[in-house]
Amino acid sequence: MPSVLVIGDDPQALPGVDAEAIRATLDKELAVLAERGIDAAVSGIVFDETTEPTLVASLSERPLDVVLVGAGIRKVEPLLPLFERIVNLIRRHAPQAAIACNAGLDDSVETAERWL
Repeated sequence: MPSVLVIGDDPQALPGVDAEAIRATLDKELAVLAERGIDAAVSGIVFDETTEPTLVASLSERPLDVVLVGAGIRKVEPLLPLFERIVNLIRRHAPQAAIACNAGLDDSVETAERWL
């Protein structure tokens, strides 16, 4: 079974964001991936000292075919150093995985399938 890890901001840690709506959209995307026979999980990160250990644990948990880095990390210019760190952690801890980038929350299925 193909496997996908979606890396994104932990919506609970973002001020002024409807965390429940974000989680509901992600859950829908995960359900569609599951219906299509794809094992998918989300690694929500907080930008602090837990970022790297959280990512390393998620990347090392199981073999991954695709690691999808969310737009909330890539499209926010001040987070560019974090995006670079994430890409290098993927290369180090899941070197066999394709790296994918979605445009928003609701196109994660299409983005993952491009690389499977």
